[in-house]
Amino acid sequence: MAHITDVLRRPVLTEKSMKLMQEENKYTFFVDTKSNKTEIKQAVEAMFGVKVTSVNTMNVHPKKKRVGRYAGKTAAKKKAIISLAEGQSINLFGDEAE
Repeated sequence: MAHITDVLRRPVLTEKSMKLMQEENKYTFFVDTKSNKTEIKQAVEAMFGVKVTSVNTMNVHPKKKRVGRYAGKTAAKKKAIISLAEGQSINLFGDEAE
């Protein structure tokens, strides 16, 4: 298994992922393309100290981009949607001001 900091890249902060976070207690992360569900689950549990109930993954295919006459592709990515146990949460934004 890779080191836990190599598995999780960064959280996905979009309208859809924020809605999943608030309503269904599911957190979305970009992860290493070579990591599997077991490694992702172990990394989240070790890094945040929470109980993970399920992990769903999807591969995000590269998009074609072009600058002038030069064509290329964006990097391929992998997303993981992590479901946490009831009553568990991850604080992605640090301490909240009161």
